[in-house]
Amino acid sequence: MTEQQLSYWLAATLTPGLHYQTVLNWITSRRDVANLFSASSQELARLGLSAEEIHAIHHPNWHAVDAVLRWRNTLCHVITLTDIAYPSLLKEIADPPLVLYVQGNAQACLLPQLAIVGARTPTPIGIQTAERFASHLAQHGLAVTSGLALGIDGASHRGALAVSGVTIAVFGTGLKCIYPKTHRQLAEQILANEGALVSELPLLTAPQGRHFPRRNRIISGLSLGVLVVEAALQSGSLVTARHALEQGREVFAIPGSIHHPLSRGCHHLIRQGAKLVETAEHIFEELTPWNHLVIGHTKKTVAKSTLPVLDLSYQRLLTQIDFAITALDVIMLRSGLTANELSSMLLRLELQGYIQAVSGGYVRVIT
Repeated sequence: MTEQQLSYWLAATLTPGLHYQTVLNWITSRRDVANLFSASSQELARLGLSAEEIHAIHHPNWHAVDAVLRWRNTLCHVITLTDIAYPSLLKEIADPPLVLYVQGNAQACLLPQLAIVGARTPTPIGIQTAERFASHLAQHGLAVTSGLALGIDGASHRGALAVSGVTIAVFGTGLKCIYPKTHRQLAEQILANEGALVSELPLLTAPQGRHFPRRNRIISGLSLGVLVVEAALQSGSLVTARHALEQGREVFAIPGSIHHPLSRGCHHLIRQGAKLVETAEHIFEELTPWNHLVIGHTKKTVAKSTLPVLDLSYQRLLTQIDFAITALDVIMLRSGLTANELSSMLLRLELQGYIQAVSGGYVRVIT
């Protein structure tokens, strides 16, 4: 695509008052976005365009277009809907982005991907679960896609990076406005590890609530499936899952305690037909081209196999600690140990990686 052709694509998405569906309909029927800007007012009116849209078409925002053209370089890309570099799965959805802004390795967007999403304020076990699943998936050739948000999203990106895997962050802002700001370093790590940052929004777009649900359709649209790790019933994660179902993608959900509100979203998805997932192998079973990669694998992780063996007293204590938060007084009551005995033993279990201290007590992280 020439720079002039790209300029018209950018004008179609950067000009205020020009609606997405209008441009998509024009491209679908005529394939040449440049002709939109040379069409007469009468022709555009016959197509049902409003006076506001006709005015916008005749007054493109060339200043904004020039700013994007200056931004482009070897690591900053603009990919249009008809570009050969446009991800094929994303092109299949009902409302594909007209333009993708990509920073980093644009080829990463063409890799087979699995999206992992979930709560922004997850439990410690939720964080660990997301990291471990992301690591396992990345080790077996899948790019991990998420939204760079706090909580499960960030844990998923970090899990892929921990094994030098490829991960893709889809923004609900422009690429020049990293959100949340605390994830700036994480975004840099994604770029340094051959990953990519992706957005359909103009580069300087600030966070706005209405943009994130539409961002979620890109996360699922890029991916073979979506894994939900901890989600409330009213959450953006369920929006992503709904997009995935509408797009014909696989939906996976990890179950949890029936008493925890962050399990209810996952349980709802499972009742609606999502695949209940306990191990990464369950995901590969549904993704036929990858199921040969898990032959011979067990549910044990590398981390577990290297843990020291516990003697009987510590094993008994471990059984008194739940995978949900267990209060210290509850552990003491169950175990029958004194405060001094319990304190020493809990410290050892934590140092050896069997449990984790959290606000309100302890959680068990290893079976």
